[in-house]
Amino acid sequence: MYYLTRIDDTAATIPQKYADSSQGFRQQALLGRATGSPHMSLSVGHLAAGGHINAVVHSFEVSLYVFDGTLAVTMLGETTHLGADHAIVIPVGVTYALRAVEGASRWLQMSAPGELDDGRREDTFFTGDTLAESAPVIPDMRDPRNQHAVRFDAASMDLKKLAHGAPVADPTASPSMATALLAYSGIGVRMLIDQRVGAQLHTMFVVDYQPTAIAHPHDHPFEEAYIFVEGEVHALVDGDELVLHPGDVLWAGVGADHGFENRSDGLVRWIETQAPQPPVQHSYRFSREWEHLADQLRESRGHSH
Repeated sequence: MYYLTRIDDTAATIPQKYADSSQGFRQQALLGRATGSPHMSLSVGHLAAGGHINAVVHSFEVSLYVFDGTLAVTMLGETTHLGADHAIVIPVGVTYALRAVEGASRWLQMSAPGELDDGRREDTFFTGDTLAESAPVIPDMRDPRNQHAVRFDAASMDLKKLAHGAPVADPTASPSMATALLAYSGIGVRMLIDQRVGAQLHTMFVVDYQPTAIAHPHDHPFEEAYIFVEGEVHALVDGDELVLHPGDVLWAGVGADHGFENRSDGLVRWIETQAPQPPVQHSYRFSREWEHLADQLRESRGHSH
């Protein structure tokens, strides 16, 4: 099972549950239980200049990836300023508040598990607290006190640049193998949100496909969503051929067969989310490997007659 939708800022509206506890906030729901996903909800949030969301706590885990503007996130006694391509995870049960800084802000919001919409239970609670903002903190990958925020730099996906090393003083430089670039077969993966920054229920990362890069059809024991931000990519999902462009959002459910190919001469990039977090082993089930086994077994049975 899969679902395809598209980011459309004109479709953003004021969520009913936030109407009395926010100012200048709008949201476009992209994925959730209504579209078949029990494990994740995905949306695009908007705060107008001077806008804010009052102190709130959820029974689900949240991560935010800022597209535009600067977003102030206050939680756990600290205010973090997230600029474009910065991300942060908000653990289950942590009270936080949001504010647009010096203009409007727009961000991708991932929630795991999926937000409840059955009307029988609440999962979002406005506490009535006033969370005092601290002196703003800018995420620094070198700072061991940084527990929840990350920043993505497109240069961190440039293999030619990385081959010559990054300056020690660079706040975007990966301090360990856990945050380093994974590159294989023309595909680059840069992890953003995982257990390293406190996420327990989902992951978020950036994927690059160089020209001719291909991932053969496979499926997973978890859900995935793909938010396309650059280039054109061809996909085969549950037997359907798709051509995806910036702004498209694809969700693949557990067991949905999917593969991607960059047939262009330019870069393809997307933001990817997964929920639940992948298991230590057997995250991927490649169709061709099991088809090969089936062929071998048929061949061996044929020789035995």
